[in-house]
Amino acid sequence: QVQLVESGGGLVQAGGSLRLSCAASEILDNIRGMGWYRQAPGKQRELVAGITSDGSTVYTDSVKGRFTISRDNKKSTVSLQMNSLNPEDTGVYLCYADVTYSRSRSWGQGTRVTVSS
Repeated sequence: QVQLVESGGGLVQAGGSLRLSCAASEILDNIRGMGWYRQAPGKQRELVAGITSDGSTVYTDSVKGRFTISRDNKKSTVSLQMNSLNPEDTGVYLCYADVTYSRSRSWGQGTRVTVSS
């Protein structure tokens, strides 16, 4: 229901940092939640981090203390600051958004994150 454009992926060595951004074509007042999933070959897609309209956040256990999700209320953008990256963080990171007026989740095209050992 909303166009999502991700950026910030790339190749980084273990221990390094990346910052992902996801810009939405919808005003933030109409977005119930946004966040990031990741998917690697042969593995199930997993929720990495999410943020709801009231600012509540959730993280998968493996990234707690290393990743931080935030929201820019002026630009309908969410960011994922990823620190202390390790090879297990490698995958395609997919931004999602849930709008207030639809049950259908919107997805971005994905941005690839590769962490070398």
